[in-house]
Amino acid sequence: MHAVVWSNNCLTLLNQTLLPAKVEYIDCYDWQRAAEAIKRLEVRGAPAIGAAAAFALVLGARAIAGLTMPEFRQKLADTAEALQQTRPTAVNLFWAINRMMAVLQKLPEQADTLAAIAALEQQALAIAQEDKAVNEKMAVHGAKLFTSPVSVLTHCNAGALATVAIGTALGVIHEAWSQGNITRVFADETRPLLQGARLTAWELMQAGIPVTLITDNMAGWVMKNNMVQAVIVGADRIALNGDVANKIGTYSVAVLAKEHGIPFYVAAPTSTFDFTIHSGADIPIEERCATEVTSFGGNCVAPQGVEVFNPAFDVTPHPLVTAIITEFGILRAPYNQAISQLSKQCE
Repeated sequence: MHAVVWSNNCLTLLNQTLLPAKVEYIDCYDWQRAAEAIKRLEVRGAPAIGAAAAFALVLGARAIAGLTMPEFRQKLADTAEALQQTRPTAVNLFWAINRMMAVLQKLPEQADTLAAIAALEQQALAIAQEDKAVNEKMAVHGAKLFTSPVSVLTHCNAGALATVAIGTALGVIHEAWSQGNITRVFADETRPLLQGARLTAWELMQAGIPVTLITDNMAGWVMKNNMVQAVIVGADRIALNGDVANKIGTYSVAVLAKEHGIPFYVAAPTSTFDFTIHSGADIPIEERCATEVTSFGGNCVAPQGVEVFNPAFDVTPHPLVTAIITEFGILRAPYNQAISQLSKQCE
């Protein structure tokens, strides 16, 4: 089951807002529907968002094929800007869009719009294919951190539903489980949208990996009772100093892991690193609508008119991060040096 599929000039997305109760796909024939899917979290997870945005640009390009090349370039730039506004925290979105627009800039002046569309489609396909290869490499590197059977805890969803392939954190879990070194996964439900309960638990059950679902505020007690020996999560943006933005609640888990002497691992491809910012203080944090907090399952659970603070992400400071798993290997502190070296490998 794939979260992002491109076929016959149509972007098909698995509607993750309906899982696990219903498996439904969304066919996007224009970039506006794809942008809406990203904003609504019908497609989510940093790598999947990046791939979806890349294909959305192809759809946008196809819609304006009849324009002159200068008009085509300007109109597509407007589309790219609109797509960037959908999810401001996930850096993969900007990475994918910038990579797509760079293809357009490199085309010769005499190129026509049909040639531009073909080049953009090839780049989007390459982004998707590379994500698959990156996931597999991260899984192999990350599994090396687990040399004896342990239980692990994860937060939100960083599996196949969040990427084009097997996932980041869950990709590592799959590989380590296949080697007999992960025996059980404790999945935080991940309020307020329950990505852990709806998506991670469902994915792991589908794969036959033992999973125990807990509410977010049970994590500390689970750790105190030695029910987990490691934490592994994904990421939406990582700064040069190793500060990690991920789904809200990740910071709390990291603090608890530190208190209980449990390693806290982050799995993320290089496309999730933002080499332009120095620390987590520079990461924009998306805030979402109040109804996500004031309602549950469509039912109101809070007083009408109550003030709500609903950040979609938080930032875990790098001293709380034991290691970062990438497709190039394992990064450890000092992260500013390790990530600086990583940026050179990506040039």
